Amino acid sequence: MKIVLDAMGGDRAPAVVVEGAVQAAREYGAEIILVGRQEALEPELAKYDLTGLCLPIVHASEVVGMEEHTMAVKEKKDSSLNVGMKLVLAGQAQALVSAGNSGAVMAAALFNLGRIKGIERPALGTVYPTVRGKCFLLDIGANTDCKPEYLRQFAIMGLAYWERVFGGPNPRVGLVSNGEEEGKGSMLARDAYQLLRQTRLNFVGNVEGKDVPLGLADVAVTDGFTGNVMIKLSEGVAEMLVGFLKEEIKKRPLAMAGAVLARPAFEALRKRLDYSEYGGGPLLGVDGVVIVAHGRSNAYAIKNAVRVAKEAVDRKLVEAIREGVR
Repeated sequence: MKIVLDAMGGDRAPAVVVEGAVQAAREYGAEIILVGRQEALEPELAKYDLTGLCLPIVHASEVVGMEEHTMAVKEKKDSSLNVGMKLVLAGQAQALVSAGNSGAVMAAALFNLGRIKGIERPALGTVYPTVRGKCFLLDIGANTDCKPEYLRQFAIMGLAYWERVFGGPNPRVGLVSNGEEEGKGSMLARDAYQLLRQTRLNFVGNVEGKDVPLGLADVAVTDGFTGNVMIKLSEGVAEMLVGFLKEEIKKRPLAMAGAVLARPAFEALRKRLDYSEYGGGPLLGVDGVVIVAHGRSNAYAIKNAVRVAKEAVDRKLVEAIREGVR
């Protein structure tokens, strides 16, 4: 398998991206194609023992910055994003991973790969940890303004991802709203509810914000504005709670002694809440496998994002979405 890695994308690129690529190539046996400025990538690769690994560099002279407008994708035709997407389009790679500007990643995917027939808007999804395991939440930022039909398509794509990547049949699909009752929510939520109830999906109705972490739905669908707020709020709350716990333990000598014994449990909790464990989220609806990692990704997160891409390719995710929207 050949996976393109946007080596210039992310807050700490290219150093942590190259480190993650080396880890992924060693663990998964895939060919990782590093796309970016050759003069910046070669010194980073030289830091590692690459024996038996396949990490070719494809030069791209331009970079779309984390704060740039998505129009920069059109202007910078030789950016690492555009060059990488063209490799996927040409069949020279099966997937692309980037920790860069998520809006720019989506724009580059649309300009180069296009949409799957029957999908009006791509959606960005992510794994949300719950008390029952996990929930797949989408959209988390690709579309801040949505139509009810978009949410119906998001649900179909979420179903395909759940069944193909997680291997679970007939997932429970919920619509994020501010009340459980059918008539609750914005006009978008109310109209989307009527569309979803007419599908063959296992639609369980509205789920409130508290219901998602409680695991009342396997796939939770919402607009990109709401989904992004949910994710960012959850990240902040998780960091706050861990910080509070550390502060309170330090105030109590006996608690500090107990914390030593409880260290394995704390480590397990950290892993369950750590975004880097999940790697990246799929950009569903574009005609190719594209994984968007967090801009703050470390090398471990980059490695796991490559794993997510490999799983999506292995399990024929794009083909499953095509079948779902027929």
